[in-house]
Amino acid sequence: MATARRQAPLPAYALVYESPLGPLGICLDGDAVTRIDYLPASRRPAHDGSAAARRAVRALTRYFADGSRSFGLDVQPDGTDFQQRVWQALRDIPHGQTRSYGELARQLGTGARAVGNACRHNPVPVVVPCHRVVSRSGPGGYAGHMDGRPLRRKRWLLEHEGVDLEGLKCR
Repeated sequence: MATARRQAPLPAYALVYESPLGPLGICLDGDAVTRIDYLPASRRPAHDGSAAARRAVRALTRYFADGSRSFGLDVQPDGTDFQQRVWQALRDIPHGQTRSYGELARQLGTGARAVGNACRHNPVPVVVPCHRVVSRSGPGGYAGHMDGRPLRRKRWLLEHEGVDLEGLKCR
């Protein structure tokens, strides 16, 4: 007899934000954003009423209205020292620009696959812009996927920030 697989329970979200990409579940620790999850379309907006959740709503609303806006949010993603280095390098990529996995790898003294793996495990997508990391020949993957909804999200984020996907060139 086959046993049912248990899914890990979803975290308690301080905020469920309705974005152009669908609902985003946002976890906070004090004032810091620690996690953002893409949620099913059936999730409805929710808010715990905290000042940190209100700041996150304002920052996300500004960003989704204008892709050149910075978030100005404190983020504290949980990860290894190496992942933290990669995620900091992602935050240093300016809006509207991209870097290839290889470029980031050279900058950090590591391999492109290691950079891609850290991007795949980024717990704070959108705010920690792993979408700005692309392959030499195009957008590359997103969150470990090479097609479907995740890649459509990456393409939307890049276009929203003004990246020309047809002439995508890494700087």
